[in-house]
Amino acid sequence: MTIGFLGLGTMGAPMAINLIKAGFSLQVWNRSRGPVDTVAKAGAQACDTPADAARGADVLIAMLADDDTSRVVLNDGGALAALARGAIVVNMATVSLDFAREMQAKCDALGLRYVAAPVLGRVNVAEAGKLNILAAGAPDTLAQVQPLFDVLGQRTWRFGDVPEQANVVKLASNFMIASAIETMSEAAALTQGHGVPGADFLDMITTAVFAVPAYTGYGGAIAKQVFEPAGFKLSLGAKDVRLALLAGEAANVPMPFGTVLRDNHLDSLAHGEGHLDWAALSKVAARRAGQDDTTD
Repeated sequence: MTIGFLGLGTMGAPMAINLIKAGFSLQVWNRSRGPVDTVAKAGAQACDTPADAARGADVLIAMLADDDTSRVVLNDGGALAALARGAIVVNMATVSLDFAREMQAKCDALGLRYVAAPVLGRVNVAEAGKLNILAAGAPDTLAQVQPLFDVLGQRTWRFGDVPEQANVVKLASNFMIASAIETMSEAAALTQGHGVPGADFLDMITTAVFAVPAYTGYGGAIAKQVFEPAGFKLSLGAKDVRLALLAGEAANVPMPFGTVLRDNHLDSLAHGEGHLDWAALSKVAARRAGQDDTTD
């Protein structure tokens, strides 16, 4: 099976390397050349354009930043057009429901098969091949790409026959992660305001009550005030909250806390923090409490 792989960022590169280690043949492309050369050293074929990476591939995996980037690469970059009829397109990025429908229609018109398979997990989880994969699409198509998912993740969760169903699950999941970061941030600011170091509170709460990855990972970063290098950029978290609100509006689902999260992300972006790790959202609560951007 030949795989075209588009997008070798912090998540995409380790995913591609794991597929190479498992014996799959990869043709890879990325907007910046450095990651392409790195993955090529692991055994991939380096490609100069998205179309080159897609040409001759049985499966095309896209792990790109957002709707706009995905549209430019897959459509304008000629990736979809370069695929043979019957090839499978696996979009593993976090995108809007509208974009998922757009891609489904485009693939149908070209005789391609489209599935969505966004992932849960940070960089270290991707490196270990322990991602949780949220998949939706035609059952027979998902069955064909399951061997790839088995390399990339510890479990594949199937959520329906329509690709966008996987995307809404991912958006709902990221909405909850954003909520966790926000509540930890406010709670740490509260204890700090009464003389209890926020780091001490976060150590307790992520050990005794919320000893799960989303809390321990982001809580640890908040406690230590370590936001670089970013495992997942705050700007991407802001994008996902916005997409979750749009999905809620489309289904007449009120999401009042989502609007609070959106505004707090905008506050952080306005302070030039979009490049930092998502845990840097905690700076908003600390600033508002007059705590000079510290939680300890």
